[in-house]
Amino acid sequence: MASKQMVHMNQGQGNTSYARNSSYQNAEQNKMKPMIEAAINDICSRNNTSLPGKILIADLGCSSGPNALALVSAAVEAIHNHCLQFQQIPPEVCVLLNDLPNNDFNTVVKSLVMLRHSNKPVVVTGVAPGSFYERLFTSDSIHLVCSSNSLHWLSKAPEDLTRNQIPAYDIDEHARRDRLPVVLEAYAKQFRKDFTLFLELRAKELVQGGRMVVSLIGRRSDVIATRFSYLSEIVAQILSVMVSEGDIDKAKFDSFYVPVYSPSSEELRDIIQGEGSFSITEMRVHDPTTDMNSALSTPSRFVNLLRALFEPIVVQHFGDVMDEFVRTAERRWSLEGSLQEELSRSPAAMLVVSLAVLR
Repeated sequence: MASKQMVHMNQGQGNTSYARNSSYQNAEQNKMKPMIEAAINDICSRNNTSLPGKILIADLGCSSGPNALALVSAAVEAIHNHCLQFQQIPPEVCVLLNDLPNNDFNTVVKSLVMLRHSNKPVVVTGVAPGSFYERLFTSDSIHLVCSSNSLHWLSKAPEDLTRNQIPAYDIDEHARRDRLPVVLEAYAKQFRKDFTLFLELRAKELVQGGRMVVSLIGRRSDVIATRFSYLSEIVAQILSVMVSEGDIDKAKFDSFYVPVYSPSSEELRDIIQGEGSFSITEMRVHDPTTDMNSALSTPSRFVNLLRALFEPIVVQHFGDVMDEFVRTAERRWSLEGSLQEELSRSPAAMLVVSLAVLR
């Protein structure tokens, strides 16, 4: 079972690192920037009074590499532009980046130094290691929370599956089809529990009038959940082939759970409204296939993405099996055009939501 301590992206700057395999995520972050700018303008213009003397911005699940500063940099730029437009003295800005303790914070800190020395508003920077399913900041302290491509990661594998030793992805197709409703319900239940907790925690940490802009991989509401989360299912399929070829143990495979869930936009809306701490300012649902196809145009690039995202939890559970994992994956897409066909069938959608705290 994946624990929160080792759910992190591949570290460093190598060919299979997250830093070198996150152009798709960067394209999604660019789509978030107008919402970040709108949230900053709302914070700076609230009640038509003077600017706050200081603004605290936090990015939760920042990971590492060039994407770690994308959203907070957009927020700092928006503050700078607002002050220029209205000829106001810029506030002091504090930028805090969060991820799990095993994240590659060495790379992140080097990037933060450059942001701190920018000729924009006074910027103080820091890191806040820990799970975003726990309290991270003091009460009434944060003005803007942002998070991209992170909240589909669960706090842990669904208890209903682990407790009853139900495989997330059964090798036998008939058994897998019969168990799928139980598996999907268990994942949906765990996501509802986790995302509700996330909202409750952030509501305590945000100031009055605070804002939050987050994105996560989900699915459109008109798509019925008939399969596992897309990338997780591909990983499970590759591993199942490795089981059939004797490369990994079936009992190990049956106890492997990728802690990822892709909610529908309606699920997300229902959880937000049910928890009650936030109003939805804007929600967008868009198809990430175009960005995915351009960023992951060859089997080797797509396999590197899978490694960047999932290698730590695969190795933690199965040991050093990545060479065979790569060979099995590349063999899967050895036919010309088969990878593009698979990507085009993806039911995934990118969900982006802008929230305002209700107090």
